Amino acid sequence: MKWEFPGRVAVVTGGMRGIGRTIAEGLAAGGAEVHVFDRETGDLPAGMTAHAVDVSESASVNAAFAAIGKPVHLLVNNAGITRDRTLLKMSDDEWASVLTVNLTSAFNTIRAAGPGMVQAGVGRIVNMISINGLRGKMGQGNYAASKAGMVGLTKTAAKELGPKGVTCNAVAPGMVLTEMTLKLDQQFRDRALAEAALAILPDTSDIANAVLFLLSDAARCITGEVIKVDSGQYI
Repeated sequence: MKWEFPGRVAVVTGGMRGIGRTIAEGLAAGGAEVHVFDRETGDLPAGMTAHAVDVSESASVNAAFAAIGKPVHLLVNNAGITRDRTLLKMSDDEWASVLTVNLTSAFNTIRAAGPGMVQAGVGRIVNMISINGLRGKMGQGNYAASKAGMVGLTKTAAKELGPKGVTCNAVAPGMVLTEMTLKLDQQFRDRALAEAALAILPDTSDIANAVLFLLSDAARCITGEVIKVDSGQYI
């Protein structure tokens, strides 16, 4: 499905590959001017500009928004990392790095993008979380905590920015068939399928369609929500 975003300026963090890349391409196909924030940059299709940004550092984020030089209407916080280990064996760095990259980065970008959205009188923010932020996951205490924190951040931003015409929602995938997960041993995908209510796992386009819907004017009255796109793994 193609969504229309004429005249909109968009930022997608972690948008060089995987889910973020599919979202960025969907925005560009809909006519948005797309800016991809990532630690590594490369060639992108027409309508998309890459920025080397460390989203965990507020100075780096602020400089990137200043370089865009105009209000950003659409923001997707997709950047994230994992450092999996059980809680009792987890190091300080494994805990702090995941919380900083996954959660603090979203605060940094919302704070930087918010004034432009308020000035424009319209804005759409989508935070990428995970069903593991809603249910917990053995060996992912840091990751689950970061994504659970993003739920609270999403709802707070929805309340604070809603009167200014800005919506903020979250999308929670389960296992997604990305290039990375397709390289995993089949047993891991089989385990996810065994949890799911449907007989198929989502790919990046399934996640992107939910995000693009929430960024579109069709979702203008939806805010503070978490939409799970997980083939029923959570239930």
